[in-house]
Amino acid sequence: MVAAGGTVSHPAVALNGLRFGWPGAARDCLDIADFTLAAGERLFLHGPSGSGKTTLLSLIGGVLRADAGTLQVLGTDLLALSGSQRDRFRADHIGFIFQQFNLIPYLSAADNIALPCRFSPVRTQRAGDVDAAVARLAGHLDLPANLLKRPAAELSVGQQQRVAAARALIGAPSLVIADEPTSALDAARQAAFLDLLLDECASVGASLLFVSHDLRLAERFDRSEALTDLNTATEVAA
Repeated sequence: MVAAGGTVSHPAVALNGLRFGWPGAARDCLDIADFTLAAGERLFLHGPSGSGKTTLLSLIGGVLRADAGTLQVLGTDLLALSGSQRDRFRADHIGFIFQQFNLIPYLSAADNIALPCRFSPVRTQRAGDVDAAVARLAGHLDLPANLLKRPAAELSVGQQQRVAAARALIGAPSLVIADEPTSALDAARQAAFLDLLLDECASVGASLLFVSHDLRLAERFDRSEALTDLNTATEVAA
């Protein structure tokens, strides 16, 4: 289970014999014999479009449920949980950075960052003073204080990206999942964003599962894995 303060003594993710297929599909789109993400590890997972990267993240995050196998996330058996229990677990312990950021456009940057604390008492407790936590993360991620009251829709792409990262990190989740978060950025901004993200994950001891097709980024991580090597399914995945 997840220990106080978000620390774990077991793998962040451990799966065996995991299979998933979309309804009506002729074959499974994911069939992974074994995959482990260690506690505190920063892993770069890559693969071409259609290789199933986002599908795997959705399984690990509890958005989707595997058809077979075992899936332990932070010591919890996700396949034993109901849909609502998986939603609660995700809100409490996992921070997501989505490719399209998924900010609420009419909310301020500060309110977007604080959003996980509105849904999770666990994240709120870890954050402590939520306003102070928002300000601290914004500062660490180079978001000027004068931007925090502006609606997310008025921010630049780079600013929205950093707001999304701060939202994922508030309340010290034990696992951060990033799905192609740098795809809209040029090389210089990619490097700067990675510096900030890696440093912030390290500061709270979070495991990081970073998914991208851009192999130039792999050297920044503890380990790199190709989903095409892990996945023996032949069906084209989402």
